[in-house]
Amino acid sequence: MIRTLLLGLVLIAAGCAPAIDPGPAPLSPPPAPVAAPVLVPPSPPKATPRKAESVLVVKSKRELHLIHDGEPFRTYKVALGAQPTGHKERQGDNRTPEGQYVLDRRNPGSRFYKSIHVSYPNADDRALARGRGVDPGGLIMIHGLAPEIRDLGPDHRLWDWTNGCIAVTNREMDEIWAFVDMGTPIEIRP
Repeated sequence: MIRTLLLGLVLIAAGCAPAIDPGPAPLSPPPAPVAAPVLVPPSPPKATPRKAESVLVVKSKRELHLIHDGEPFRTYKVALGAQPTGHKERQGDNRTPEGQYVLDRRNPGSRFYKSIHVSYPNADDRALARGRGVDPGGLIMIHGLAPEIRDLGPDHRLWDWTNGCIAVTNREMDEIWAFVDMGTPIEIRP
């Protein structure tokens, strides 16, 4: 018996004794319910407006902006008249006018792909030219590229080359054509 008792103590010390069933484990409280996550759909991306409310050209930055709700939604790099500094004063000065105008007609068959006419000269421009005894000029357009330079694409903007117009690529002209209605105001800043 002592031998059995000693053998039991040795087995217990060695960790080899049979396990004693302590009985069923006490029940733990159930886990607290987890609230289902609330799925919030992402905000839809701001849709591109269908039409510009106005157009802004900043000559010093060579940029044309299409404006909706007071904010630009499209910006294009442009080429200007070959003499880009200053307001257009007369026909043949190769300057792009500065001031408030209206986009008042379209030419889908323009030699420069497509064109939209800027209402230069306005009454102030005509009065200024009359006071100088000169012709104010006209036919100022936003236009694409003529067939002979169309392959230049965006490289046409490396220099100012127009007679006073605002030039963009043909792809950009397609966008502007789609976003701008006749009667849209245009502001041309220095």
